[in-house]
Amino acid sequence: MTNSCGGFMIVVITEKRITLLEKNTGHWWDKLGKPQYGGELKIRLNRKIVNFDPYYGVHLTQIHTTWMEKMFVDDWTMDPAVYDYRVGQRPNDSIKGHLISSWEFADPYTFVVHVRKGIHWQNIPPANGREFVADDIAFHFHRMYGLGSGYTQVAPSRAEIIAFKELISVTATDKYTVVFKWKTANKELITDALMEIGTSLCIENPEAVKKWGDVRDWHHAVGTGPFILKEFVPDVSAVLLKNPNYWGHDERYPENKIPYLDGLQLFIIPDQEETLAEMRAGRIDVADQISPVLAQELKKTNPEILQVYHPANTAATIDPRNDRPPFNDLRVRKAMQLAIDLNGLAQDYYKGSVEAVPSTLTARDLKGWGFPYEEWPQDLKDEYGYNPDLARKLLAEAGYPHGFKTNIITDTTGDMELLIVVKAWFKDIGIDMEIREMESTEWIQYVLNGHKHDQLAQRTISPYGHRFDPIRQLSRLHTGYPSNYLMVNDVVFDAFQAQAVAAPTEEARKQVLKDANAHVARQHFAISLLSPGSYSVYQPWLKGFHGQFGAVCSAAGSPQLLFFYPARFWIDKELKKEMGY
Repeated sequence: MTNSCGGFMIVVITEKRITLLEKNTGHWWDKLGKPQYGGELKIRLNRKIVNFDPYYGVHLTQIHTTWMEKMFVDDWTMDPAVYDYRVGQRPNDSIKGHLISSWEFADPYTFVVHVRKGIHWQNIPPANGREFVADDIAFHFHRMYGLGSGYTQVAPSRAEIIAFKELISVTATDKYTVVFKWKTANKELITDALMEIGTSLCIENPEAVKKWGDVRDWHHAVGTGPFILKEFVPDVSAVLLKNPNYWGHDERYPENKIPYLDGLQLFIIPDQEETLAEMRAGRIDVADQISPVLAQELKKTNPEILQVYHPANTAATIDPRNDRPPFNDLRVRKAMQLAIDLNGLAQDYYKGSVEAVPSTLTARDLKGWGFPYEEWPQDLKDEYGYNPDLARKLLAEAGYPHGFKTNIITDTTGDMELLIVVKAWFKDIGIDMEIREMESTEWIQYVLNGHKHDQLAQRTISPYGHRFDPIRQLSRLHTGYPSNYLMVNDVVFDAFQAQAVAAPTEEARKQVLKDANAHVARQHFAISLLSPGSYSVYQPWLKGFHGQFGAVCSAAGSPQLLFFYPARFWIDKELKKEMGY
């Protein structure tokens, strides 16, 4: 037997044969080919773009992640076979410093970050290419959490983020050092908060904010990122060009400056059928949030277009206002769940592509957390069985022997056909549900932020089925939380959050989350409709993409890491030409 390390062939000699194994170069990404410079990446977004400032990022579709960057990002060198970034929760060992080079706990209450040297703001006014320094990070957190620099109020997008209520101060102690002081010594809570994937942690330019008051106007876009916003047409598209002075290099090929691409084009196309037509014509390179049924059809008609399956980031639910009749009666919510045939939904509607298992607060595939269906007692499982006769009986006991009329306000990027199926099931037990469609950003303002709906709501991102850390999960239904559009006000549930913050070990936090999930399942705050996944579809000439969650467009419709991944993607121009595009 011969062996080697580096770029030699390994030869295994046995009695009967000689086997040639793969050339060992030491890097899993070698099989992707050599990166090329040039070309544009054309991305489909499924919602309007209505926000350019992280200060106002209350679940609004936003693209400021193309020019503003964050302290932490995913590890680009990690093999997707180890961790592929298709889910929202990132293990800390998959996170790398980006705007910062290193970090540490000076003591249990003090988190220190060291700014990466050599980063510069884009060479456009009012930043004019100056160096990025510690004061810029401090300014962002002062502005977001009312901690200084003239800011005394928490940003509306962060008002109820529990972890940051523990933040006392953020101080730039020298040009490249920032010190975070906390009231809590819970290291997991601190690191999860600062390493969060969310767009609110993108660092805005202080000069721009001081000059214009905020950076909500797209003409005021300036950051440290690899792309510069050059054109924006509301409800239609955005064009970004390569930042010629970008500081970054490809971590896989450290000698390569990035971005490889000349620019990005973002097209707003809510309709999935229209999206796939554009994919077939080669006018779009990548799109997320494609339903399993349409993905199966695309595979038959266009097998050359590649697909990546995404486990559901949240469950599908029907979301009643728990603070108003008839939905403030647990019997009514139980009846609505009993009207849903989850087995039929899984087999007939989703063609067997999803498990017929109800959802609660925690995603089913977040192993070791939550309250798995297999552990439910039989009486609880029965509350999620298909039993229209019992549903009618419960409605009668609640004072609705003939049912009632209601309406549901739904986000148009969701599954309209699914709601038609649900409408028929509700009709069978006497509930007449009118479906009212609302464009996604309007839905966000009206329902999620404004709580102006008076009955039912539904969206692709539900309160159930999350993979976030326990504190964030427990915020979803907490009394007073801005995104608690189910208007749950439950003292038992509220207590779980404080217990999770105080829990001394991971096992203790797991038990808190299990108890919380059991309570949610018993209370039927939302009506479970399973957890169907979705697909990313992309052209074979797009290299480096393997379905990274948030790289293009997350389930929330907000591109989470557009400054990071597309700067490292590249277009195989020869292959594209060979394919006739």
